Amino acid sequence: MKHRMGLYETPFRSIQKTAKVFEVRLNDEKRRNIKVGDRIEFVLVPTKDELLEVEVLELREYPTFEDMYQDIPYDLFDCKGWTLEELVESTYEIYTKEQEKKWGALAIRIKVLT
Repeated sequence: MKHRMGLYETPFRSIQKTAKVFEVRLNDEKRRNIKVGDRIEFVLVPTKDELLEVEVLELREYPTFEDMYQDIPYDLFDCKGWTLEELVESTYEIYTKEQEKKWGALAIRIKVLT
């Protein structure tokens, strides 16, 4: 199955150059449909003029983003040198604590195909 998700410039480029091998998302209803072996088509936002296709290699569910970042090495998010607080706060710029509490966090290990 193929899924489609938007990505801003920095994470899009990090995945494109294979520096980022885990994508971070809420474990919401849409993401719960993702299975290992599925493909994700990332769309560069806001321009929507570039696509990047990846294969899902692994799914890891966590109750919080902090739990996720304590489990997975930062360099796999292309965030080497960041602190735990910086990672969590940057994630809260996209998702709210209320969303995190409701859905939990999902780390999607990916491999670039295109």
